[in-house]
This record gives sequence, structure tokens and C-alpha cells, in this order.
Amino acid sequence: MTAALSGSPAAAEAGAVTENGVVRKVAWRLMPLIMICYMFAFFDRINISFAKFQLQSDLGFSNVAYGLGASMFVVGYVIFEVPSNLFLYRVGARRWIARIMISWGVATALMIFIRSEWHFYALRFLIGAMEAGFAPGILYYLTIWFPASHRGRITSFMFVASAFSGIFGAPVAGLILGGLNGVGGLAGWQWLFLAGGLPCLVLGLLVLTRLDDRISDARWLTEPEKALLSGRIAHHNREIGDHSLLGAIRQPGFLMIGLIYFLLQIGSYGLNFWGPDLIKTASGGQAASVGFLTAIPYICGAISMVVIGRLSDASGERPKFVAGLAIAAALGFFGAGLFDKHIVPLMCALALLGAGIVASIPTFWTLPAKLVTGVGAAGGIALINTLGQFGGIVSPVMVGWVKDLTGSTTPALYGIGMLCLVAAGLALFAMPASLRRSDRSA
Repeated sequence: MTAALSGSPAAAEAGAVTENGVVRKVAWRLMPLIMICYMFAFFDRINISFAKFQLQSDLGFSNVAYGLGASMFVVGYVIFEVPSNLFLYRVGARRWIARIMISWGVATALMIFIRSEWHFYALRFLIGAMEAGFAPGILYYLTIWFPASHRGRITSFMFVASAFSGIFGAPVAGLILGGLNGVGGLAGWQWLFLAGGLPCLVLGLLVLTRLDDRISDARWLTEPEKALLSGRIAHHNREIGDHSLLGAIRQPGFLMIGLIYFLLQIGSYGLNFWGPDLIKTASGGQAASVGFLTAIPYICGAISMVVIGRLSDASGERPKFVAGLAIAAALGFFGAGLFDKHIVPLMCALALLGAGIVASIPTFWTLPAKLVTGVGAAGGIALINTLGQFGGIVSPVMVGWVKDLTGSTTPALYGIGMLCLVAAGLALFAMPASLRRSDRSA
């Protein structure tokens, strides 16, 4: 009887299933749409930096007003982020992520109606509130579908989309700002917000039809594939346990990695919001040329993400890679401050900065899943992201205030570089054993 079963088609199919093969199949099904959604999410965060020059010129905003408006997005985001991810855990990722995309797309498109600073602040807050929970929701979703030993590469692929937003978004933004300015009675910056918001409505509908909430819901996986994938994820989670949100907060190292993410986000927002301004000042170029030059740090970041994702999966020692990338970012900030008036060395510094800070984010996000699962992971990932997003409040306002006060961004760039070194030191020397343990030992 056993011999007969072992020779059956079902047994042969089960024997042919491999972890790499199933992970590859899941990645091809989920990641293209997730990457496109995240690309628009990231573009909607940074399009304000591309619109900065026209927006300030048309509406008469100071650097402080611009920095405060840029930060209001983060205020709305952090207030609603944890509740949003807890709702996602309750109602399912598919419906909640679709809701997020549609609502933030509408809010982004409404930016065409701003006429005063208060309009600017209110709509930026609304966009942040509507988008709240998207990134941590996707990160939590990936922990449901992918074993820990594959998450470095998978998370890197997701965040490559943020680099694509810079690679393609910056030149496209430059062309929109220059080519559509005045068309249909709208300024270039108004067309830019429409281009960022309206496609999200379509993507939200695609999420409803293409994503599944759980492995057991996936009709496109065979039963042996579902069993293997579920078993591998459960194996990696066997020593973690299912925590509540409060239980997650009490885990050793939880607040430490929240602090590290806060410091990394100060660096990330420093590049996103002030990179185009640095390039514009040093080169004196027009919007289109500034857009193309702004793509360079993100190209370097995309390459670094893919390479580091593979290397960190191979070693499983995530904190060391986070520290190394933070050090590279610090050197990039120091170089950008030193050569802020010279375009060629400035672009070299920004390339190093992009390779470091852009790639540090997906590498960092392999850490929280080592601490928590279940509702603790859903709420905990959102809370860590919320702590990190405070860096998005600090960075734009700080740099804008320093520039208005001194006429230069250089002191702020040096300060951000030092904070990146602090993040590297914490990642190397302050991590608990549960986070230093290699994924490969699981």
C-alpha cells in the first residue's frame, strides 16, 4: 500500500516541490503588483520635493513653510499608522490595502486646489492619514508569505520600487513640471500631483483582484506547495511566539530597533526632500536636468539593495549590514556638505549616500520579524515604522530651519551624517542576542 502511494502522481508532485521553487512562484505572483503600488506610494511622498521650486514660486511659501508642509504628511501618517495595521490584521490585507491606495490617490489629486499655507498643511496631513499603514501593512503581509531566509531579497525587491520612484519619477517629474506648466490652466506642480494620485485608484482595484490574504486562500498554489510554504514559515517562527502589541513592545530590542529606524529615516528624508535642492543649487540647471541628476542616487540605491539583499540572506547577520550601510550614508552626507557648491563631487557623494541610506531600509526591515509574529507583528511593525517616521518630521523642518538661518544646508548635512553613525553604532553594539542570531541557523 505504501509503495503504491509513493508512486502516485500526488506523491510525485509533492516530492518535486522545493522551497526555492515555491518562493519563486509566490514572488512572481505577488511582487510585481506590490512593487508598482509601493513605487507610487514612494513617489507620492517625494513628489513634493520635485514640486518645491514651482510651488514656492507660485504660492510664496518660505523654506520653513515648505518644510512644515512636507512634515505634515508624516504627522497624519504616524497618528493613524498603528490603528491602520491593526484594522488590516482584522479585515485582511487585500481589502485594507486597496482602501488605502484609493483614498490616498484621491487625497493626492486634491493637492491641485491648494492656495494657501493652511490648505497645504491640511492636505499633506490628509494624504499621510490616508496612506497610514501601507508600508508596514505590506511588510507584515510579506512575513505571512515568505520564510525568514528569503526576506532580505524579497524586502529588497519591494524597496527597489522606492528607488524606481527616484530613477523614473525624478525625470518624469521634471518633464511634467517643464512640459505641462500652464496646459489646461494648471501649473506644472498641479499636473504632477494628478499624475501621482489618479493611477492609485486603478491600482487599488487591482489589489482587490490579485492579492490573497493567506496562503490557504491561494488557488494558484497546489496543496503540497501550500503545505511546504506554511511549514517553512512556521519553522522559522517556532521560537518567536505570537504576541499582542503590548507583548511586542516588551520584547528586548523592540524599542532599540525603533530608535535605529528613526535615525535612518532622518537620513532618508534628508535625501528625499533636499537632494533636488542641493543639485539645483550646485548645477543651476532647469527642472528636467535636475530631475535626471536626482535619479543617480536612487539608481545606486537600487543596485545596492539587490546586492546587499542577497549577501544578507546568505549570511543571515542582518545588523552588520544595517551598520555598514548607515556608515556609507554618513560618508555621503559629509561629502555632500563638503562639496555642496561643486556638482561633480556632490553627485559622487549623493551616489554613495543613495547606496547607503536607500539600501539600509529594506535590510533593516528583516529585523522586526525576528521578534514578533501574529497581531504583535502587525501592530509592532506599524509602531516601529511610526517611531521611524518621526524622522520624517525632524529632518525636513531641521534642514529648512538651518538653511533659512544660515543660508546653507551644510551644517544640517553634517548633523544628519553624525546621526547615521549613531545608528550604525547601535546596530553593531546594542542589539540583543535574538536579533544578532543568524537567520541561517533557523
